[in-house]
Amino acid sequence: MLDWSYRREEPKMTIDQPVVEMPAPQVRERRTDGLPGIPIALVLLIVLLGSAAPIVYGAQNAPGAGPVTLIVLGVVLALAALLGLCGLTAVAPGEARVVQLLGRYTGTIRADGLRWVNPITNRQKVSTRVRNHETELAKVNDADGNPIQIAAVVVWQVSDTAKAAFEVDDFVEFVAIQSETAVRHIANSYPYDAPEDQLSLRDNADEITGRLSAEIAARVTAAGVEVIESRITRLSYAPEIAQVMLQRQQANAVVAARTRIVEGAVGMVELALGRLAEHDVVELDEERKATMVSNLLVVLCGDRGTQPIVNAGSLY
Repeated sequence: MLDWSYRREEPKMTIDQPVVEMPAPQVRERRTDGLPGIPIALVLLIVLLGSAAPIVYGAQNAPGAGPVTLIVLGVVLALAALLGLCGLTAVAPGEARVVQLLGRYTGTIRADGLRWVNPITNRQKVSTRVRNHETELAKVNDADGNPIQIAAVVVWQVSDTAKAAFEVDDFVEFVAIQSETAVRHIANSYPYDAPEDQLSLRDNADEITGRLSAEIAARVTAAGVEVIESRITRLSYAPEIAQVMLQRQQANAVVAARTRIVEGAVGMVELALGRLAEHDVVELDEERKATMVSNLLVVLCGDRGTQPIVNAGSLY
């Protein structure tokens, strides 16, 4: 909404140019959907119920080695069935389970429904739904050194659950911090407003948001996150300079309008003189041409209406 005085050369950065170098990932996602959970659950329930038979039979016929063996067998079957039931994992749509066996990553369950995996594994839930993150309103200096306020919204999704679980401590917080860092860097790299041949935050929204998305994507790729879209939601001068910059913008707008009017008026005067000479309507010496040009410019460039005066005498 406002204007600047100092300009600097546009940074040489393309959308596909990496902005920041992140460490190489130590682990990548691999699928391990396990086994169908419902058939295994039915089998384990049957074993659990069936384990009661030798326990009851052994208790009724105790003492003796045979009945004790039956009781032990029943207890072992019951414990095995209970342990097997611990391997059942329900996976909802839009979620995944990162599976670890004794501290080692073994794979990720992405198939939804009831699945069965090794019961002694650790299964960490990771959401793969699309999320929004809106950065806080940040006060930074643009490329011209003017304080501005800027905020953005980032639409993102976890694409690699292994990176999200193991490469960073908290991938949600990581995305939030890196998004704010990228917004501040973009705001520092471009002026709020600039001539038509330079990129500016206000006038080149598509190009700026494209570069913002590229920078955020480069920063969060280490966390296995894919940036779907980013948009600048708030952009304005800081309150302490907003009024001054508004006045400067209004002054520049007036100058630009006057420049356009003068350019058009000069063109119309040239056209009028050319047509008069081409059709031999009237012959004018240099003094009369100067007078005619002066009168036409006054009429065309004036900000008020003119009053015509009829010359009833001689032209000279």
